[in-house]
This record gives sequence, structure tokens and C-alpha cells, in this order.
Amino acid sequence: MLEDKNQQRTSLADLGEFGLIQHLTENVKTTHNSTVKGVGDDAAVLEFNKKQVLVSTDLLIEGVHFDLSYMPLKHLGYKAVMVNLSDIYAMNGTATQITVSLAVSNRFPLEAIEELYAGIHLACESYKIDLVGGDTTSSTKGLLISITAIGEIDKKDVVYRNGAKPNDLLVVTGDLGAAYLGLQVLEREKQVFQANPNAQPDLENYTYLVERQLKPEARKDIPKLLKELDVKPTSMIDISDGLSSEIIHLCTQSKVGCNLFEDKIPLDQQVISTCEEFNMDSTTVALSGGEDYELLFTVDTADFPKIKANPNLTVIGHMTENNEGMNLITRANQKIELTAQGWNAMLKKE
Repeated sequence: MLEDKNQQRTSLADLGEFGLIQHLTENVKTTHNSTVKGVGDDAAVLEFNKKQVLVSTDLLIEGVHFDLSYMPLKHLGYKAVMVNLSDIYAMNGTATQITVSLAVSNRFPLEAIEELYAGIHLACESYKIDLVGGDTTSSTKGLLISITAIGEIDKKDVVYRNGAKPNDLLVVTGDLGAAYLGLQVLEREKQVFQANPNAQPDLENYTYLVERQLKPEARKDIPKLLKELDVKPTSMIDISDGLSSEIIHLCTQSKVGCNLFEDKIPLDQQVISTCEEFNMDSTTVALSGGEDYELLFTVDTADFPKIKANPNLTVIGHMTENNEGMNLITRANQKIELTAQGWNAMLKKE
């Protein structure tokens, strides 16, 4: 967790924008041959030869996407990078560079921004990503983070959302629902703390859930794994807004239907036990929770023997003709229409 550094506060105004950028990036090293010029000029220069370039960007806003009362700044920096890298891996690509832009209010000293960047640098180091630029400015609304991820891929390997066919198998990586439950645990502990500031957070039984919320890992391993298995998905998307929303995206863009089997959805034991404790339905949590950053994809049935024994992958359903619709097949063998109830950033909070 974040150390208390309130005794040492260096005003960002003392450094100025260019001084802050230089301070945060002076030790940045690049590792990719495609990075010709990184930080320090008017634009980064990248060279990808005959590969296709992948670009994705996300904006994270304090009070909308994160709550600093329980999100340590180092974890936030790490997570902000993961959110973007996940989109590159969802195209079956290799992430290579990021740019980072910050808008920050005067309540943050330099030490806080250093902590944020420590997480960004850790993510870059762990995932072998070059930080090649960005921007900083002031904010009257707290902290805003915008990260753009850049990647590369051979033209023959790129996977879109619109390639699924009837009878294709629907496959998911990892397990689902833990990040959402981690958020519920943290929100509960926040309320306990507000009622009694002397109360210590009780997170011992929820370590996996909290980690999935505060420090998610993008699935860099999956494009490489699929290549080793000689499997090219027919469509793919990352699970940021909940399983049902992402399935609907694939079906809509591929013009197919789907049967998702409730008893096949992979759930960690901590998810199951915490759902019981919170009186929540684990299927609803998996369908609508979001922030799992797992990958959801479809494969031709001929590829089933290649993936069936892999512990990273779970077949959770199959695609159907478009007129059959998008359905959840319950444990009682009932067919229920899938609806998108995942994260919607445009909804106003009461």
C-alpha cells in the first residue's frame, strides 16, 4: 500500500510543466526497435516496417473511474496502463509503446505524481512497453489520466470483433466477477471507515478479489499462447464492461446469435463464497460486473481439440444463427435473453 509521504511535499508549480515532464521521464529507457525516438521531441517516431499498427486510448477520471480513498496511486498508475494494453491484446497483437497524459489539481504534490508514475513505470517494465510521450496540464476537478497504447501485428494475424460464425465456440480466459466483488469489498470498508475512522480494513478473506480490482493484469500471454496452439480466433474482445455486454458486441458486429451456458462460466472460489456472503448472484456478477480484463473470443469447432485441455481457456458457449438471438442457458436448462447491464460511463450517479 501507499506510504505516507505527507511530510515531504514539493509543489508542482515550482517545477512547471516542462520541469515535471523532465523529472518524470529522465530515466525512461526504450527497448523496442520500433521506437526510433521516444520522449523529448515534438512527437515520438515509430517504425514498424511491414507490420500493421494498433492504437487504443482510454481516459480515467477521478470520481468516475477510481476512488483515491482506497486506490493507492501506484496501483492506479499500473491499472491505467493495463486497461489500455488489454485492448491491444484483444486484437491478437503485441503492445509496444504508450503515451501518458495527466491533468492534475494543485492538491497533489510532486511526491504523489511520482507514486503514480512508479506504477506506470512498473507496468512498462513488467510488460516490456516503451513510454514515448504524453502531456501534463492543470485540473480543477482532481486527477485525470489519459493513456494511449500502441502495438503491432502481422496483417494475417489481426482479429476483429466481426468474424464470428454460427457454430463457432465461445471461449473466455481466466475467471470472471472477482474485480467487481473486490470493488464492493473496498466500498464496504470505506463506509465502515467513514462511520468509524479508528476501524481497520478487514481484507484478509478477499485478497484475490481486491487484487483483481486494484492491480489487474492484461492477458499479454494469450496472443502468444494461441499462436503456439496454432489457433487464430474468428473474433475477439476484452472484458472491460461485463461478459454479457462483450458477448453482445461480438454477436452484433458478427451478425450471429449465441448460447452462453451458465454452468460453464469460470468462477473463482472466493467469488462464489463472497457472493453468498453479500447475497449476490454469482452469474449476475460475472455477466455485469466488468473490469476483469480477460479476453473473450470465438474459434472454429475444428480448433476445439487444440484448446480443450488448456487451463487458461474455458469454452462457455457457441454462436448460433442471428435469428436465434443471444441467450443464457441456465443451470435449469431455461433460455433467457442476454441483456447488456455492464458499466455505462454515461449514466449519472445519484
